[in-house]
Amino acid sequence: MRSPPAPDGRRPRILLSDLMAAGPVVLDGAMGTELGARGVDTTSGLWSALALTEAPEAIAAVHADYLTAGARVICTNSYQAVVPALLRAGRTEDEARAVIAASARLALGARDRYTAVQPREAVLVAGSIGPYGAWLADGSEYTGAYGMRAPDFARVHLPRLEVLAAEGLRLFAIETQPRLDEARWLTERIGERLPDAECWVSFQVRPDGAHLADGTPLTRAAAWAQRARNVVAVGLNCVAPPVVGRALPVLRAAADKPLVAYPNSGDVYDPVTRTWRATVGRGRLTASTSAWLDAGVRLIGGCCRTTPADTAELRDAVRSTARPR
Repeated sequence: MRSPPAPDGRRPRILLSDLMAAGPVVLDGAMGTELGARGVDTTSGLWSALALTEAPEAIAAVHADYLTAGARVICTNSYQAVVPALLRAGRTEDEARAVIAASARLALGARDRYTAVQPREAVLVAGSIGPYGAWLADGSEYTGAYGMRAPDFARVHLPRLEVLAAEGLRLFAIETQPRLDEARWLTERIGERLPDAECWVSFQVRPDGAHLADGTPLTRAAAWAQRARNVVAVGLNCVAPPVVGRALPVLRAAADKPLVAYPNSGDVYDPVTRTWRATVGRGRLTASTSAWLDAGVRLIGGCCRTTPADTAELRDAVRSTARPR
């Protein structure tokens, strides 16, 4: 089947669902970790989004490094870039929307530069949509301890979606979701506004691998994703690597869609102090790649504390283990 034209009309549109049908796809890794390694401040409430105005060239360089390492899907640096947070940081409404637009343009520019040199490579850009808890910047994205009736709930989510869509994005990462109701709300809004868009949903889950962060059974979330028309993959992110192995059978029991997994490096994050504690004697996330692929993962990458070096290892692992399935 021939791919439909892209919304911007510049190139044939490539669907994530088609790429995953052809085999496992490598996703990029951490943005904030790499920005910090480049000397960019990520300690404010805006986290890595501050770099959209303070160090855009560093964001472009991180995208480029992940593509060179083997990522074929890169995410916009918009996880924490929402209008209320940017207003709180002193931007005007128009300036806030321009900042969000910059996250898309930087990723699309990195894609275009890479594919100009590697025209045979299919590269997708996904608009990153973080949870409401990320804007609160109080660690509640890891607990889901907030309600959806806050007056600024839609104000947080809808302008970001509108801006990313206006930049031509038709793939969205609904990620680090601690609550099923929020994930459902987001995908429904995407479906209403962009009926041709695809998205994946990755949940924040408890260490048991059987419940979302707010206690919702993971089987319930997976069953919902199985029915959601615009959800092309479902899984988890921003968890320790061992949690992935526990969660994948739970997901597969309730859904036969492609699975997505992009855990942290294995270090442990303290959301109160916003610091990381290295886990002694851990293996990097690539140690279980083969088992994850066997369990149905078709979109695989890294989250916090992972680097382009990890992405390169994932690429090599996918190449060495991929086979007709």
